[in-house]
Amino acid sequence: MYQGIRISGFGGQGVISAGVLLAQAGMMEGKEVSFFPAYGAEMRGGTANCSVVVASEEVSTPIVSTPDTAIVLNEPSLAKFEPMVKPGGLLIVNSSLVNSKATRTDIKVLYVPCNAIAGELGNAKVMNMVAIGAFAAATGAISIDAVARALPKVYKKLKPDVIELNVKALKRGAEIKLN
Repeated sequence: MYQGIRISGFGGQGVISAGVLLAQAGMMEGKEVSFFPAYGAEMRGGTANCSVVVASEEVSTPIVSTPDTAIVLNEPSLAKFEPMVKPGGLLIVNSSLVNSKATRTDIKVLYVPCNAIAGELGNAKVMNMVAIGAFAAATGAISIDAVARALPKVYKKLKPDVIELNVKALKRGAEIKLN
């Protein structure tokens, strides 16, 4: 099993922390992982993306130039990362902020209203967890349980009720299925 993932969006959307969380969850499941962040010049509000690899074999490079899965949280990320997804791969689109539709027919596309679901849960900051939940359920590369167990390790200062809210967001994202 090898899953190369690119997560992309604006700084402040939790792109980098979602990547760290996936890597930590992978380690907790005994998998080989790598994580490589990339930031725009502005940080918050600028572009941010990261490469994450979760694999059963040794990871040879942390850079994911042709991802198995791309998670795009904003409109510019769709234009940039849709062309990079491997044929047969998966594109997860935050349909709350991305109005365009994917144009490729050789990949699977999962539209997830991340911001809308986070709003229903009462905290916009958990929108990245909705996307991670959708990824975990759609790919099976990582379990929701491992991500939930990784939350307090990655976000050490979060109170138990906020951890619980993040787990709810993961589970809501996992409910979104491919058509």
